[in-house]
Amino acid sequence: MRCDELFGPLFTPAPLREAVSGRAWLQAMLDAERALAAAEAQAGVIPPQAAEAIARACSADAFDPARIGADGADSAAPVVPLVRALRSAVGEEAARYVHWGATTQDIVDTAAMLVARNALGLVGADLDAVAAACAALAERHRSTPIAARTLLQQAVPSTFGLKAAGWLVGILEARRLLATARGGLAAQLGGAAGTLAALGERGPEVLRLYAAELGLVEPVLPWHANRVRMGTLGAALDLTAGAAAKIALDLVLLAQTEVGELAESAEGGRGGSSTMPHKRNPVGAVLALACWRRAHAAAGVLTGALAQELERAAGAWQAEWQSLSDVLASTGGALASVRGSLEGLHVDEERMRANLELTDGAVMAERLSFLLSAELGRPEAQAILEAAARSGRPLREALAADPRVSDRLAPDRLDDAFDPAGYLGSAEAFVDRALALYHSERGGT
Repeated sequence: MRCDELFGPLFTPAPLREAVSGRAWLQAMLDAERALAAAEAQAGVIPPQAAEAIARACSADAFDPARIGADGADSAAPVVPLVRALRSAVGEEAARYVHWGATTQDIVDTAAMLVARNALGLVGADLDAVAAACAALAERHRSTPIAARTLLQQAVPSTFGLKAAGWLVGILEARRLLATARGGLAAQLGGAAGTLAALGERGPEVLRLYAAELGLVEPVLPWHANRVRMGTLGAALDLTAGAAAKIALDLVLLAQTEVGELAESAEGGRGGSSTMPHKRNPVGAVLALACWRRAHAAAGVLTGALAQELERAAGAWQAEWQSLSDVLASTGGALASVRGSLEGLHVDEERMRANLELTDGAVMAERLSFLLSAELGRPEAQAILEAAARSGRPLREALAADPRVSDRLAPDRLDDAFDPAGYLGSAEAFVDRALALYHSERGGT
């Protein structure tokens, strides 16, 4: 059993694993060879009958990915043995036109774009579902009070809806980045060193037809050593996984026993422990965090390969292939896991309210600071609040006992000042803004 057979299903959904598999890459390389032959036939470079024969043979089912990979070690790429096998499959007349005028990198880079496009469709579906789940939580809990925490300590009241709205906006920003990266997926065809010299003056025409056959962008130039396109894709995926990880980390923190404000679904025994039956682990969020770390590492290979030698790289390019599959799989895995967490999320509003009471009113200190500053000036108000906080008594009680406060704030006004629901600022308005953005972009990819 291979390692990915044991661990892969934990992190990445089966359709996405298949979309970045060795077989998927092999089919994408064959699609590139088929499109090259078709474009050259249309441009009058090779006979149409040869292109038709090549097209009939370009099915991954007819080849062994493991064998081609093993044989590719002698040339540091799988294309050489693939072309050899494809020439054997098409017959003697068409064999000489297989891979006509192209180089290994043309086929692998184009295949990378095709694999990425297919995988991004699956990633995008989960990305949209995560956005929808965040939007639903933001709308449902627009006014649900919760303690906002800074440096992991209670700061001021907020709403759970605003927290979900923050998740939503991060996901929408990531979606735009991925859309930009997807819009830049371009065919690669430059021949040995980016001049397409083997095709003579028909090179640009073949490139145009080749890109059209594949439904990819026609690049201005061959991009063998210009890896901005790959770096952009890697960075966008990394940031998308990071947006999912932000949600996951919040879920883990708020699901702690001592906090208990959120819990993932326990349906079907999900989140159980092997030895502690009382536990309800946030497994979706845990897996999402693991996927983000994997995505971040793989994306670093792609962005770290931007500086490549002259017209063709020695090593940096080869390092990209598995890393591209890994970052696609891990980003998709992070989103799928977070999606599962959010769609079955239990929100404990009573616990949120109870946690706001844990500090005996100290969570409202900022509000009292501004109220008293308006009456007494900032320095005196600050001194009063600091003394009350150190008194060991509930803040409301300590302030009520101070004549400097009671002389200026009537009991009912002081009571109102300690109501968290009355100090939410613009939280609800910000939720509405996030939802408006979501609805304006809904359906975007």
